[in-house]
Amino acid sequence: MTTISFARGVPAPECIPVELLADCARAVVERDGATVLSYGSPAGYEPLREWIAERHGVEPGRVLVTNGSLQGLVFLAKRFAGERVLLESPTYDRPLKILAAAGVEVVAVAMDEEGLELEGLEEALASGDKPAFLYTIPTFQNPSGRTLTSERRRRLVDLAREHDLLVLEDDPYGLVRFDGEAPPTLFELDGGEHVLYSSSFSKTIAPGLRVGYFVLPAGLERELEALAVSTYITPALLGQATVFEFLRRDSLEPNLERIRPLLAARRNAMLESLERELPDARWSRPEGGYFIWLELADGADTATLLARAGSAGVSFVPGTDFGGAPNTARLAFSFVSPDEIREGVRRLGSLVAEPVSV
Repeated sequence: MTTISFARGVPAPECIPVELLADCARAVVERDGATVLSYGSPAGYEPLREWIAERHGVEPGRVLVTNGSLQGLVFLAKRFAGERVLLESPTYDRPLKILAAAGVEVVAVAMDEEGLELEGLEEALASGDKPAFLYTIPTFQNPSGRTLTSERRRRLVDLAREHDLLVLEDDPYGLVRFDGEAPPTLFELDGGEHVLYSSSFSKTIAPGLRVGYFVLPAGLERELEALAVSTYITPALLGQATVFEFLRRDSLEPNLERIRPLLAARRNAMLESLERELPDARWSRPEGGYFIWLELADGADTATLLARAGSAGVSFVPGTDFGGAPNTARLAFSFVSPDEIREGVRRLGSLVAEPVSV
């Protein structure tokens, strides 16, 4: 039996513009091979830095392009090692591991269906040492798929100003929207004074290129750039230059228009299947992104469920990996086909309904 995986938060193969990227890579090697195949600026491929800076209305010196956005988070964790960081609960599991490895004190702030609970944030700000920053994924959050409301975004920016709080807005999914109107980013609302911005081309172009970026205050950018030099001397410039060529050709929006319906069909298949197969459960209803957050009945244990799921040919990630409750799970709909999603949720529903022998 082939395993149907809801564990992989990656785009389906047909979402990746392979032929176009091959042509972009060939073009940049032919045009600028002496640069992209050698050592270069630790802050990233300069034309790409300039494109990102123009997109966000900042100077290029505030942009740091890294080998995936997680590499930049590693640098931030090193910079603020031993300090206190606030983050959402649940949250992406990789930052939890990165911050723990750096000896950062992590303080979790609860979420509800409208995103980060600001009352909990205010309580966290009123107790303990001043945090180095708040880490948040406000749009189509990983793992929950939830989006912070516009009203809460404005209040969060107000709180950042009142408490002189740095906010790291991680926004890799915001452009992968299927329904509804996009709210303003925290960075846009703030103007870049208290909000640092992070994104990636992994979800909008291709993950294997490993191109992420940060928009930072100039002083912090220079500090992280120094960490980049000591870590890898120079980033993978060929991937960055390929991304720039893709953007230079104005291929980003057409590619998004192509992949949005592919992913929306998968999201729809999962929501419809959950209604049919797990009527007693609850789940998030994202307007975009890659993930749905599943909540089974109180007392259920998705880690135990996962141990049984292998023989049934379905996999997922238990919510406890992200700091969630034992009865929760993250279901990624981005990688498998709609038909596989329907079959996988059917298998999952059968497992949930099956009595567990003790």
